Amino acid sequence: MLALNPGPWGQFALLALAIVVVAQAAQRLLRPWVLRLAALSPVLLSVVRRCDRPVQIVVPLAAFQLVLHGMADGTLGLAVAEHLNGVLLIAAVTWLATRSLRGVADGVIALHPAEVADNLSARRVQTQTRVLSRIASGAILLAGLAFILMTFPRVRQLGASLLASAGVAGLIVGIAARSVVGNLLAGLQIALAQPIRIDDVLIVEGEWGRVEEITATYVVLRIWDERRLIVPLGWFTDHPFQNWTRRSADIMGTVLLWVDYTLPVDEIRHEARRLCEASMNWDRKVCVVQITDTNERAMQLRILVSSPASGPNFDLRCEVREGLIDFMQRRFPGALPRVRAQVDEGDPAGAGSSDRR
Repeated sequence: MLALNPGPWGQFALLALAIVVVAQAAQRLLRPWVLRLAALSPVLLSVVRRCDRPVQIVVPLAAFQLVLHGMADGTLGLAVAEHLNGVLLIAAVTWLATRSLRGVADGVIALHPAEVADNLSARRVQTQTRVLSRIASGAILLAGLAFILMTFPRVRQLGASLLASAGVAGLIVGIAARSVVGNLLAGLQIALAQPIRIDDVLIVEGEWGRVEEITATYVVLRIWDERRLIVPLGWFTDHPFQNWTRRSADIMGTVLLWVDYTLPVDEIRHEARRLCEASMNWDRKVCVVQITDTNERAMQLRILVSSPASGPNFDLRCEVREGLIDFMQRRFPGALPRVRAQVDEGDPAGAGSSDRR
């Protein structure tokens, strides 16, 4: 009986099938052990989980490339197969690199949770990690695309011709991509200098909101009423804005009340102190009552109170304002702002002076 000769491509198909089977079997056997070892480090564990699927593709493609290199040079279609497999291998390696980078970023973020009371350091690390990882991922994708294009001879020649005319082409590309490049550079500046961070409280264009997301080109602010404000990164490097949590989340707020001159200010001080001490939103630091303005009709009281964050401070100011108004209505109803008028004695409408509230 004659032995069947499958030929070079038949042998390659058999070897490819064997490689896929062995790679899948090895992955199933080794994965639990690798995960157990990687569990010692959150960063390593995140990288291993992210790279699980890309590795299943990179390993067989790399093995295919070695098998193709071992085939005879005159094999029909060998060059095309090597080129196609090489392109797929570069794409898979690029995917593996981006997933690895994402795994490192996720692991670093997991090591610095922001769901704690004092999360300033965690928010700083998270902001740097997110922005830098996105920039690095973009660079990896660009490099992978460049390597793929370099495998095509005609594209290499086209690149050489474009390089010869780099003066005009560079000017056109620079003008067209000015905003994109500017946002990328602004993102790098924000990641390093950190004028804003994830979960920072900002005042942008008169809107109060928290930094919900920082991408490679824009920042998403979650407004207090659940709207989203999208701001380009370059805006933050060209315009002033308020950051209420730049150094710490502690903040002071004011309550302004116009009252009559007959109101005893000491009584208001004691009541404001009592209201603050009864509130969970006060940080036990500042509770001050002062007369900050006067006019011909009333005087202005400023109650300055402090809280550990802007949200609790808003609630505390509302509590103090409501409590003081209720206190004056009960204890000193005549101390509410008045409009006084003097009536002449000869006026038939009445005699003497009267007060109108």
